[in-house]
Amino acid sequence: MTNLSEGIIRTIDFNDTGLVRSLYELQRESYLIEAKLINFYEIPPLKETFEEFQACGEQFRGYFLDNQLAGAVSSTVEEETVTICRMVVHPDHFKKGIAQQLLNTLESDMGYVSLFKVATGKDNVPAKNLYAKNGYKHDRDLEVAPDFYISLFQKAVR
Repeated sequence: MTNLSEGIIRTIDFNDTGLVRSLYELQRESYLIEAKLINFYEIPPLKETFEEFQACGEQFRGYFLDNQLAGAVSSTVEEETVTICRMVVHPDHFKKGIAQQLLNTLESDMGYVSLFKVATGKDNVPAKNLYAKNGYKHDRDLEVAPDFYISLFQKAVR
C-alpha cells in the first residue's frame, strides 16, 4: 500500500465483488472517453462482460480518494517483462496526476523486471505523452482494425 498526498494506492482484491464491480464501471467510463478521443468504439474493455473482466487474470492497483476508486492500472508479468494492460482514471479526476502516480507505483513495485511494455490508441495523445515523459520509447504502430492503429511503447529498466 502506498500513501500519497491525496489518495492511497492498493492492490484490488478480486474476491471483493462490489469493488470489482466499481472497477468494471470505472473502466467503462474511462474507456468511453478514450473511444471518443480516438474515434474507435471497439476497444476490448468496452466490449467485455463483467464475467470476462473478472476472469482477465491481470493484477490491478487502485487509486482511492476518500475510499472511492478514482483510478486503476493493471498488469501482467511474464519472466522479466511487465505488460501494462489497462490504465483508467475516472473522468472527474482527469489531469490530477493519478495516472502518473499509478505508473510510478507499478514501476516501483516491479523493480525486479527488465522491461515494461504498453499499448495505447495511436491518437490517444494524453496517454502517449504520459508514457513518453516517463522514458517509454515508441516501438511501432500496429493496425489492429481497418484504419485503426495502436502505438506500442517499451521501457528497458536494466
